[in-house]
Amino acid sequence: MKSRDRLYHWSRALRQAGYWLTAQVALAIMRVLRFLPADKAIAFADRTARRLGPLVGRHRVALDNLRKAYPEKSEDEIKAIALDMWGNMARLAAEYVFLDQLFDFDLNSSTSGRVEVDGIPLFKKIAEEDRPHILFTGHLGNFELLPIAGAAYGMKVTSLFRPPNNPYIADYINSTRRSTMGDLIASRAGVSFTLARILDNNGTIGVLVDQKFRNGLPTTFFGRTCETSPLLPKLARQYECDVYPARCIRLPGNRFRLVIEPKLDLPRLQNGRIDADATAQLLNDVVERWVREDPGQWMWFHKRWKLTHANRRRARKAV
Repeated sequence: MKSRDRLYHWSRALRQAGYWLTAQVALAIMRVLRFLPADKAIAFADRTARRLGPLVGRHRVALDNLRKAYPEKSEDEIKAIALDMWGNMARLAAEYVFLDQLFDFDLNSSTSGRVEVDGIPLFKKIAEEDRPHILFTGHLGNFELLPIAGAAYGMKVTSLFRPPNNPYIADYINSTRRSTMGDLIASRAGVSFTLARILDNNGTIGVLVDQKFRNGLPTTFFGRTCETSPLLPKLARQYECDVYPARCIRLPGNRFRLVIEPKLDLPRLQNGRIDADATAQLLNDVVERWVREDPGQWMWFHKRWKLTHANRRRARKAV
């Protein structure tokens, strides 16, 4: 038993050491990038990722997902989208270093900068209303700019996020986020109670909805069965709050368009209550529409369609 304990402690120490070493390399790269002009640093990250991305195992996952999502596309088109994805991911990482410079949107200026906002009246409406709201988005473009925009319009948004596995990198990213994005809540056990309290006090929460959720609601995405978190649909049903889609579109020249769309007309059951299953599917449909407009801006290397045992069984019975 003692040898097993020692082995556990050694493996844990080695894992922590690996996290620390990885974080030091990543943070050193970020510090070097800080010495460069933002545009040059972001372009350098893009070029580097397009070369290195195809060498990692997740590239095969991305290609497989793209082939199944777009059976009509040629292999060259599939590979081009995958490279765009790696470029987008690298830009997102590099942009953490320059978040204070990138968000140059001025409410009182008539000239446009790097960031343009589509749906300003909706941002203002949500900020002024004394009722609960939910804003949702996906991993598209630089989605981190959305809560910054909300804060610029006086919107008090609490954003739910999934912290990186590496605790040292997580600390850096969280400190960067908190300085510009307002309140943040890590996606951990019991987080639904925290979000419920916020909505109960007529607050606004922001949620990413395009990740796999273990033992989630069976839904489809690009025509394939997947699992979707029931959190947003259940909170919307409990608090009868308005649900707004919002996204970031990456534009040429290191520019961005932030778009908030009209609130969704959520599907309901015969008794008038919000249908959680149908709402989860509606969220997927909205994100799929966004991804189809520019597939290179989404994270295709996620195992979005990997099912847990119970849902694999249901999927086989449905065939």
